[in-house]
Amino acid sequence: MNMDTFDVIMRLVHYKLIKNWTNCNKEPITPCERLIIALRFLATGSLFTTLGFSFRMGRSTVADIVKETCKALWEVLQPIYMPTPTEQMFRSVAGEYWTKWNFPNCIGSIDGKHIRMRCPAGSGSMYYNYKGYNSTVLQAVADANSKFLMVEVGGYGKQSDGGTFSSSDMYRLLNEEKLNVPPDTQLPDKSLKTKMSFVFVGDEAYPLLRNIVRPFPRSQLTTSIEYFNSRLSRARKCVECAFGIMNAKWRILWKPIETSPNLADDIVKCICILHNVIIDHEGIDLQLEEAADYIYRDLERTRLPASKISTNAGRYVRDYFKKFMDRNKL
Repeated sequence: MNMDTFDVIMRLVHYKLIKNWTNCNKEPITPCERLIIALRFLATGSLFTTLGFSFRMGRSTVADIVKETCKALWEVLQPIYMPTPTEQMFRSVAGEYWTKWNFPNCIGSIDGKHIRMRCPAGSGSMYYNYKGYNSTVLQAVADANSKFLMVEVGGYGKQSDGGTFSSSDMYRLLNEEKLNVPPDTQLPDKSLKTKMSFVFVGDEAYPLLRNIVRPFPRSQLTTSIEYFNSRLSRARKCVECAFGIMNAKWRILWKPIETSPNLADDIVKCICILHNVIIDHEGIDLQLEEAADYIYRDLERTRLPASKISTNAGRYVRDYFKKFMDRNKL
């Protein structure tokens, strides 16, 4: 991040990081130093001992600073840069997806990312994923500018993206109709009179529901279906780009996070909110340019088995969107 962005963050979290001068703590570590140490940890992935040598502090002091600062950054910045989505926010996101990526009624692209972590003691194979390492799962929804709308951290690595979604708060809120998804509305084609639901777009690992659209399976490919899949994939790349930018900028993600699972979750949430702050203040184009290699690397990942969960409403919505794509080809 540039200095202007750092200054904005510093002004917002200063009151959370300040320590009082006392007779037993005559020279407390300043808020600026605390923020620099935490950002250095996230940007390099250095061990607490290594950072302690660099800043002339004890290992436990650095560990406490990282823990407190990551929590403070999330608590202060989340209401500003990742507020709970409202119906109006979802409508705005849908407008941007249509303008930028030509996918109507899309209120976000959803996907999961496995974050490497040290295997917690006594956890068995709970965190061991299909890629062959231990991880906690970040499930995220991104808008048309690759900013995170919603994140949920803490899924077990052994779960698939669909399994993580099925056990998430987002799925529960979606089922209970408490997610502030806007009412059904007509698609941009005036000749199609039926009102259609707003949807999240995901990959094959996600269930096919009324508000979740995934691609058609390869076994059913026709020219029309292949075109629909390409349009959906174009919209879904927003969340893949967000993960690629994260991976390029925060090198703590390049190796296992060697902390407790709770602190690892706080670190990941902190990175997600800093991702939004940087895009808001520095724009998305520069971030995409710097992270291009990592984005393409993330896209070339192991293909997961498709989810077998689908509903009649979900199939109807996907077929209707395919019909719209056939009538409105680019």
